[in-house]
Amino acid sequence: MDITIRRARDEELDGIGELTAQVYLADGLLDFGDSDPYLATLRDARSRAAKAELLVAADAASDEVVGAVAFAVHGGAYAELARPGEGEFRMLAVRPESRRRGAAEALVRACLDRARALGLRRIVISSQRSMTAAHRLYERLGFVRAPERDWSPLPETGLTLWAFTVEL
Repeated sequence: MDITIRRARDEELDGIGELTAQVYLADGLLDFGDSDPYLATLRDARSRAAKAELLVAADAASDEVVGAVAFAVHGGAYAELARPGEGEFRMLAVRPESRRRGAAEALVRACLDRARALGLRRIVISSQRSMTAAHRLYERLGFVRAPERDWSPLPETGLTLWAFTVEL
């Protein structure tokens, strides 16, 4: 599958939100399943597109969206860990049937390219411990674990997100 990376279009936003939510649900990444309050955030691609850069991976032949990611910089509404001079990406999701075809890697590389174009010196990301396939991708692209930046978005749940960084 040839992949094209581009900004999300307005008419695609609702579908991108649902794609992201369904991927997180199917992959078991939400502690409370389909009643998890984070689902509303995942579905709200319109907010991501308004407050961050929402990039999509589209099939080059059909232009069908097969994945998406939100890229943010320090100080932006979607930047949770980024410090001055850093960017981050969040909510990386690829349809299960489109995995292992380069969509996730293309999205991550687009974020790296965007950060370089903005003159940033580093990207920092959060990931759940169970996302081992994603960790392999990140490591292949030069990311390293940054345990000193691990954090918990909801300490009462016991969920700790692992931090990874890559120098640009």
